[in-house]
Amino acid sequence: MACVRSFTLMQLRYFEAVARSGNITVAAAKLKVTQSTLSAAISQLEKDVGAMLFIRIPRKGVQLTAAGRRLLSGSVRLLEEVEQLATVVHGEQMELKGELNVGLFSPIAPFIGPIVLREFEKKYPQVHVNYFEGDQAALVRAVKSGDVELAVMYDIGVTPDLLREQIKPVIPHVLIASDHPLAKKNPISIYELRDEPFILLDLPHTREYFLQAFRQVGIEPKIRHRASGYETVRSFVGQGHGYSLLNMRTNLDVTYQNAKVTTLETKEEMLPVHVTLVRSPGVRPSTKSVAFAASVKDHFSRRTGLV
Repeated sequence: MACVRSFTLMQLRYFEAVARSGNITVAAAKLKVTQSTLSAAISQLEKDVGAMLFIRIPRKGVQLTAAGRRLLSGSVRLLEEVEQLATVVHGEQMELKGELNVGLFSPIAPFIGPIVLREFEKKYPQVHVNYFEGDQAALVRAVKSGDVELAVMYDIGVTPDLLREQIKPVIPHVLIASDHPLAKKNPISIYELRDEPFILLDLPHTREYFLQAFRQVGIEPKIRHRASGYETVRSFVGQGHGYSLLNMRTNLDVTYQNAKVTTLETKEEMLPVHVTLVRSPGVRPSTKSVAFAASVKDHFSRRTGLV
């Protein structure tokens, strides 16, 4: 085991400020200390923990090393616990404040990100939520690296070493141009579409999920176009290039080009996914992330019709 000298809470606060801003000058101004004082504190902290925490980039600032990211993940929680302890000593009720980094799966993000944040900020106005939007694979990496404390995503491609909590099942539906001859057949058999061109939402793990959903009912889709954007897929469909299979449902029946699209249920039981909260098992959840998770669950408990 490495020998680690004791370090102070002040050093950790300085370290967190530099990590958040990515710039010693900016962090020093925020902390109201001199740049030399801050630089010396960070250098001493690196000696105390026996690891380089930042990569210094001339004229650009600093970037966390892998060790720095691990320390940041732990120090945020430690500083929050210290603050909680202070409130207990004074017999006060804990007021949540500070920063919280949350990951959102790209296709889910526009459906829940802004509205959940609005609800959360009403309850906890002193918490600043930073959103990281990405595909399933990117979110798994972000949780493991500590870049985000909590990710809201689907339960596909989540490695077994991560903690997950399923919130709500999401059943895929067919999206088709409103002027397509089959647009009025609701529900529709997926077999009626097997010879039609298919538009695939092409994201890591997402593509495999949709192809597996087709194979489960014995169909190999005729992929005509691939797109990584949810609205791009809808636009291809709206212009009559093919149909698609999607999960999240919008209450709008038009695309960016004002082309009309129609949502159809399937007669076959298609493979569902689940909106899921994902965390790292090696880190105790902060009070802020627990509160945010509760807001997400509350949102989906009241949400009907669009999933």
